[in-house]
Amino acid sequence: MKKNDAFVTLKYYLCSRKLIDKKHMPRARNKEDLLKFASENYSNLMNLINKMSDSQMNTPFDFSDDEKKKEAHWSRDKNVRDVLVHLYEWHVLLLNFVKKNTDSKSAITFPFLPAQYSWKTYGEMNVEIWKRHQNTSLDDAMSLLADTHQKVIALAETFSNEELFTKKYFPWTGTTDLGSYFVSSTSSHYDWAIKKIKQHCKKIS
Repeated sequence: MKKNDAFVTLKYYLCSRKLIDKKHMPRARNKEDLLKFASENYSNLMNLINKMSDSQMNTPFDFSDDEKKKEAHWSRDKNVRDVLVHLYEWHVLLLNFVKKNTDSKSAITFPFLPAQYSWKTYGEMNVEIWKRHQNTSLDDAMSLLADTHQKVIALAETFSNEELFTKKYFPWTGTTDLGSYFVSSTSSHYDWAIKKIKQHCKKIS
C-alpha cells in the first residue's frame, strides 16, 4: 500500500502494528460474518471485563517489563477505561466517515482521520483521545461503547453484502472495500482489546 494513499484502512493500521492475531481470529469476508464476529467479540470483551477481579480492575496496566511490547499503546493505556474509550472514539471516526461520505452530494470525499492528522501522526490523535477521557468513568466508558457498538452494527446492516465487500464499490473507500472499515473497527479492534486485557489479567492473577 502506498504511503501517500489517503484511504489507508483500519486493517492496515491494526495488522501492520501487530495489534491483532491473524492466526487465531478469522476475518469476516461477507456481511453475515461481519455482524456475527463483531457481536461475538463484543460479547467476549464484555464477559472478560465482567469476570475481572477487583485487583485486576484496580491495578494499573504495566507492561514495561516486556521488551516485546514496544508499540505505543502498551504504555499509553493504564486501565480498562482507557481501552474502552479508545474503541469508542474509533467507532465515532467510522460513523462520521460513513455519514459524511454517504450524505455528500458532491464528488468531494472525506478522509477517515480528522484533517489535522495523517496515518503518520495518528498516534498523536490516540494520545489526545487518552487525555480527553481521563475524567470519564468506567461505567460511562462502557455505556459510550455500548451505544456506538449498536450504532455501528445498525449502520452495517443498512448496506448490502455487495456494497460492503466489493473493492472500490464506493469511491471514498479508495482501493479497498467498506467492509474492511467495519471489520477493523469492530471484531478486529475488540480482539486487540481482549488481548491487552488478558495480558494484564495474567500479571495480576
